[in-house]
Amino acid sequence: MTPYYQDSAVTIYHGDCREIVPTLGRFDLLLTDPPYGIGDTFIFTSTGAVSGRLTRKHKRMDWDDDIPEQAVFDMMNARSNRQVIWGANYFNCFSAKGGALVWHKNRGGKSLSQCEIASVSGQVKVDFVFVQVLSGFCAVEPNLHQTQKPLALMLFCVESYSEPNQTILDPFAGSGTTGRAAKDLGRKAVLIELEERYCEIAAQRMRQEVLPLEMVE
Repeated sequence: MTPYYQDSAVTIYHGDCREIVPTLGRFDLLLTDPPYGIGDTFIFTSTGAVSGRLTRKHKRMDWDDDIPEQAVFDMMNARSNRQVIWGANYFNCFSAKGGALVWHKNRGGKSLSQCEIASVSGQVKVDFVFVQVLSGFCAVEPNLHQTQKPLALMLFCVESYSEPNQTILDPFAGSGTTGRAAKDLGRKAVLIELEERYCEIAAQRMRQEVLPLEMVE
């Protein structure tokens, strides 16, 4: 399959991961954030905020109606030596001796979780990371995808669960944050994304050989 984008560190494929992953080799780390099957969700926005309080905007996400079937998780696991899968509280993706990573988002309320959980294979401990959510709240990190993880969070994941020059797979790449983090930290990554508009956004992010300092702080 011809890549949508490719450089010395990152390759992006546009298509269904169920068709593309079986054609690839083996990876050191699977780092991904699949659809959670939420469908209707609340997205915070500062537009119309009063007295510094954020208002709530409702937005329909049809692509997030269903979680991937178990066969997709089996396929991803079979192609990777270690797995970090976000959304562990929405589907059972824990390995027999797997631990977890808890991300405290410093936000929450009645309709949004204060934390998110990733399953982490190869360890029995639970790690904790505090990363301020930036996307959609200020101009430091642009909001390029409805469920975009902060770059700082994915940098933490890449640095904590892989080694320099290792290979990373993200079959649900979205706007390419996993690839950006991998490239910044001297890893190689393969990204797969079903929607072409996000492939293009991810490609544009990969073309930035050196990110401005404020984008990685």
